[in-house]
Amino acid sequence: MVHLFEWKWNDIAQECERFLGPKGFAGVQISPPQEHPIYENPRSPWWQRYQPVSYKLVSRSGNEQELAEMIRRCNAVGVRIYADAIINHMSRTSGYGTAGTYFDVKSRHFPGVPYSGYDFNDGKCNHNIMNYGDIFQVRNCKLDDMPDLSLEKEYVRDKVVKYLNSLIALGVAGFRVDAAKHMWPGDLQVVVSRLNNLREDVFGANKRPFIFYEVIDQGGEPIKSTEYTHIGRVTEFKYGKTLSEVVYKRYNQRMAYLKNFGEGWGFIPGSDSIAFLDNHDNQRGHGGGGDIVSHKNSRSYKIAMAFMLAWPYGITQFISSYAFDSKLDWQGPPSNNGIDTKDVIINSDNTCGNDWICEHRWRQVYNMVQFRNVALFAPVQNWWSNDYDQIAFSRGNRAFIAINNEEFAMDKTLQTGLPQGDYCDVISGEKVNNNTCSGEKIHVNGDGTARIVIKWYSDDPVVAIHLESKLD
Repeated sequence: MVHLFEWKWNDIAQECERFLGPKGFAGVQISPPQEHPIYENPRSPWWQRYQPVSYKLVSRSGNEQELAEMIRRCNAVGVRIYADAIINHMSRTSGYGTAGTYFDVKSRHFPGVPYSGYDFNDGKCNHNIMNYGDIFQVRNCKLDDMPDLSLEKEYVRDKVVKYLNSLIALGVAGFRVDAAKHMWPGDLQVVVSRLNNLREDVFGANKRPFIFYEVIDQGGEPIKSTEYTHIGRVTEFKYGKTLSEVVYKRYNQRMAYLKNFGEGWGFIPGSDSIAFLDNHDNQRGHGGGGDIVSHKNSRSYKIAMAFMLAWPYGITQFISSYAFDSKLDWQGPPSNNGIDTKDVIINSDNTCGNDWICEHRWRQVYNMVQFRNVALFAPVQNWWSNDYDQIAFSRGNRAFIAINNEEFAMDKTLQTGLPQGDYCDVISGEKVNNNTCSGEKIHVNGDGTARIVIKWYSDDPVVAIHLESKLD
C-alpha cells in the first residue's frame, strides 16, 4: 500500500482510478480524517492532523461526502482504503476545529464528541512522558502535551468504536492505529473486538477490518512490538532503519548481508509485520529517528525500494511525499496561503507538480510494485553476491533482480531462474507493447543465465525482470 500523505480526498479518488488501480496497488493509507485544529504558529503544520478535536469527518483533506465518494471510487477499482486512526489522545491546543467545533484543552472540554475531564488519564498522570523505561508513564501520561484518553473506560471505548464503525460504514478496509505503543494492548483488543464487519456489498460476507499498529520498537525499551501482534499487524520500524544503514554502508554493513533479511535480523515475523523504509515521521527525524533513506537521496532510495519490493518479508508500505525543508520539519502540505491544500497536478511525463513528490509515480517504484505482484509467494532462490555490495537473486522462476551499490561496474553472468527469451528491464524502462522495450533488454539463455551489466555511475543501479516483462 502507499501512504498518500496529506492528499485531499478528491485527488485520491482520481489517483485510484487513473494510476493506482491500473498499476496494481492494493491499498492507500489516508491521513487522519477526523476534525483537527488549525494552527497559526506554526502555520498549518502536518502534525495538526494528529490532534483530534472531534470525530466529525471534516479535515483539510475534505468533508464527509468527499471522503465517502473517494472510498467508493477507490473500492470500485480494487484499491482499498486504510484510515489513520488517532484514538490515544486529543488536541493539545484550544480554539476551533476544521468543522467549526469549539474546544478547550485546559478544561478538557471537547463537546464535539463529547469528552470531559472524566474521560482522560489526568488522575493517573498529569504530566508528559518523562521515562520511556516506565510502561505506566508511556501508556498513561501525556504524549507531547496531548491529553491522554482513558481507553479503559466504557464511555471512551464506545465513542472510539462508534467513530471507527462510521468509517467502516463508508467502506474503509481497515486502520492504521497511531501511537499504539501508548495504549494498553488489552484496551485495544476490546475496541477491535467491537468493530463491525466490513461492508458485505464491497468485501463479501464476514470480513473483518485489517488493522496495523504503530509501535516504535527499536530495542532497549520494555514495550515490545510482539505485545500487539495477537490483535493485528505491527509497523516494523527496525526494517527501514537497518536497510538504510546497509544502503548507506554504515557500521560496516553490506548488501551481501541481506541474504537473511527479516527475522534473521531480529525483526518480528514477516506474517505479523508492515515493512516500510521511510514514513512521515522518520523522514523528519521523528518516530525512532535515524538517517533514513528517502526521496531526498533518490539514487539510494531507488536501491532500497527495489530491494524492499523484491524481498518477501511482510506487507510492504511506502509514503508518497511532498517537498519540505529539512530544517522546518513541521511544514504542512503544499498550500495556498498556508491554509488550502494545493491540488496534486499530474505533469505530461506522469510526475507530479505543485511540490508533490509522488514517489509512487517514479517508474523505478511502480514497476517494482508490479514485480512484487508477479513474484507472489515464490521463494528467494539463486542468491549471488560479491561478498560486499553487489547482489542478485530470483523469486523462484517468476522474477529476478540485481543491485549494484558499489563504486565500480557489475558485469556478471548470473542464474535468473527465468525461461529463455528477451526481457524488458523494468527499472530503465517498460514494455511499450508485446515486443518493444523503452529501456534495456536482458537476454536469458536456455539454461536460465543472463549477462547482467550495471555501470557504477548509473542513476538506476538496479536491473529487474519478471515473467510479465518478457517480450514476444
